[in-house]
Amino acid sequence: MADELPIEIDVQRVNQMRQAGESFLLLDVRQPDEYETAKIDGSVLIPMGELGERLDELEKYRAQRIVVHCHHGGRSMQVTQALRSRGFDQAQNLAGGIDAWSTEIDESVPRY
Repeated sequence: MADELPIEIDVQRVNQMRQAGESFLLLDVRQPDEYETAKIDGSVLIPMGELGERLDELEKYRAQRIVVHCHHGGRSMQVTQALRSRGFDQAQNLAGGIDAWSTEIDESVPRY
């Protein structure tokens, strides 16, 4: 089994992983209206409140890295901890959320 990943990952590292073509799930746990306003290409939307009933959609990613993000990192940290408690050991929180992504990686992603 892989060594446990740190619970948080920064936007620079995630951007490097994307550019290198690494396989991971980018999980957006914001609300649909937030997702419509601003999203990171390739992310999958499962709002935090729906996670319990949609957990089976993540089953195929159980052994892979899952990078969870929200607006600033609060909700996604809660989801990351919940996923880890359910055996998703490679789940990580995107520090600073989509706001940090917008300011540090891709300014075409709107801030709100």
